[in-house]
Amino acid sequence: MGIFMRILGNVLDMSLDAVRAEISRVDTGIIQLIAERQLLADKIARIKIAKGIPIHDQPRTVKVLESVSGQAVELQIDPVAVRKIFEILIAMSEDRQRGFSGDGNPP
Repeated sequence: MGIFMRILGNVLDMSLDAVRAEISRVDTGIIQLIAERQLLADKIARIKIAKGIPIHDQPRTVKVLESVSGQAVELQIDPVAVRKIFEILIAMSEDRQRGFSGDGNPP
């Protein structure tokens, strides 16, 4: 809750352009984190291929989706929307892993 109060507390001191610039900065950070997540998917692909582990791991998917939904609730943001975002991120990771294993398009 602290982060929201800091943001809301300063909002009247900022122009619309300044707030939009902050959103753009956050968007850039999100893209960088997605790229980092994809690089980690490459590492996971190598491990799974070496050990003969299937790309899709349903128990892990469930665990991740439950975790991010819970975090969203704690931060008072829409857990359904967050879950959808992470379903997309997981699909991106699995697609990338399939590219490494020869079961899909290469990354």
